[in-house]
Amino acid sequence: MSLTQAVFILLGAMAVLGALGMVTLRNLFHSALAMILALFSIAGVYVLLEAEFLAVVQVLVCVGAIAMLILFGIMLTRDIVGRATPVRNRQWPLALAVSAGLLAVLAIGLVRAVWTQAAGAAPAGVADLGLALVGPYALPFEVASVLLLVAMVGALIIAREARE
Repeated sequence: MSLTQAVFILLGAMAVLGALGMVTLRNLFHSALAMILALFSIAGVYVLLEAEFLAVVQVLVCVGAIAMLILFGIMLTRDIVGRATPVRNRQWPLALAVSAGLLAVLAIGLVRAVWTQAAGAAPAGVADLGLALVGPYALPFEVASVLLLVAMVGALIIAREARE
């Protein structure tokens, strides 16, 4: 086993443990920290796959923005209800059965799938991706940025109306 394979297995195990912690931990703050661990691990897998741009975007957008927003939301609204809410769900046996069935279907699909070797195309670098974003994909890139701007302005208007 090479060092790259060992690091890949370690990052995969960390991502799985983080994802499991995210859905099984009862404390919301600890669950958010487990989500950050899973997202960082996935960014590490992107680095191993030589997709540096995706790794940077994963860390900046997912970990840096979304996860921090969730953490601040949890910290600012901790006692908003005023009493502890029950965290146990009586439907956990049904959820376990459905999850096990889904896992079985996915495992059977993976085992029976015919895996062909993909053509060895050289991965595009960060410079090529940047040229594509300002070249042929400039219009969709700008449309996405305007859509995000409109969403932010709409959120600010809704927040301001709720405060008044």
